[in-house]
Amino acid sequence: MRNALGYAAVVGQVVAVVAGAPLLTGWMRLVRARLEGRAGAGVLQPWRDARKLLRKEPVTPVGTGPAFRVAPALLVATTAVAAALVPLLSTATPVSGHADLIVVVALFALGTLALALAGLDTGTAFGGMGASREMTVAALVEPTILLSVFALSIPAGTTNIPAIVADALGQPARFASPTGLLAVAALAVAVLAETGRIPVDNPSTHLELTMIHEAMVLEYAGPDLALVELGAQMRLALLLGLLSSLFVPWGIATGASWAALAAAPVLCAVKVAVLGALLAAAEVCWAKVRLFRVPELLAGSFLLALLSVSASYFLNGAS
Repeated sequence: MRNALGYAAVVGQVVAVVAGAPLLTGWMRLVRARLEGRAGAGVLQPWRDARKLLRKEPVTPVGTGPAFRVAPALLVATTAVAAALVPLLSTATPVSGHADLIVVVALFALGTLALALAGLDTGTAFGGMGASREMTVAALVEPTILLSVFALSIPAGTTNIPAIVADALGQPARFASPTGLLAVAALAVAVLAETGRIPVDNPSTHLELTMIHEAMVLEYAGPDLALVELGAQMRLALLLGLLSSLFVPWGIATGASWAALAAAPVLCAVKVAVLGALLAAAEVCWAKVRLFRVPELLAGSFLLALLSVSASYFLNGAS
């Protein structure tokens, strides 16, 4: 029964991320539109856009190689594997032992690298520019994610993410400590950068001076573009889910209980929807920072993550 429950949790996590990611994007667009005084296109609009793109003929630019053709599928695949590892619904799954912090971050980095290589493979100025900017951002974001979660792993004594979440469920006061506050601030900024949101990037513009992610995918069309957009939406949903699992872990199943597993998707959807609404509301009030100020912002988040690790080490060493 435990194995059946674990496999059901893994399948549920992957299905929830794949099917719910476009809905999350539509929800965030709707919240932003309402705050700006517009009606909005509706929550299901990303699925309508994907259906329209899937009906079109794929177009491959002349001179591109395997990197351009493989990148969309690799982006979706790496995110789906990460979704199976991150404890969104349950901490007791058959793959929990492999859900190490470094493995999950490496999967995110592999998807980023695939898109950067695809941008370079086109041989266009926009593709090279976007790839260069993306790798600059990734060089600061990935260490920040590692340090933020590592700060939470020190009290648990392991870098296994399900074990960190299970340990945190028994000590809710930990989130109000200096370690928790610094780590959540650093990880929140890293999520904004990793998903290409304001103030680091603007996903709704193609202006040359501002775009990072969009510059790498300008040459995609049809089903390939649908996969790229789905991969980006999945990364956003998964990172918000990781943020909620680490800092608001209540509702995640920890034992062999079908009732707890049945309630976990609802609670996870509510937490991610709230985080998405807060992010959309913040984007209405924020302005995108200048490109040359982005490294300063990310360096600040890295410093917060480093301080959270130091605080965790000294506080747990003192106790």
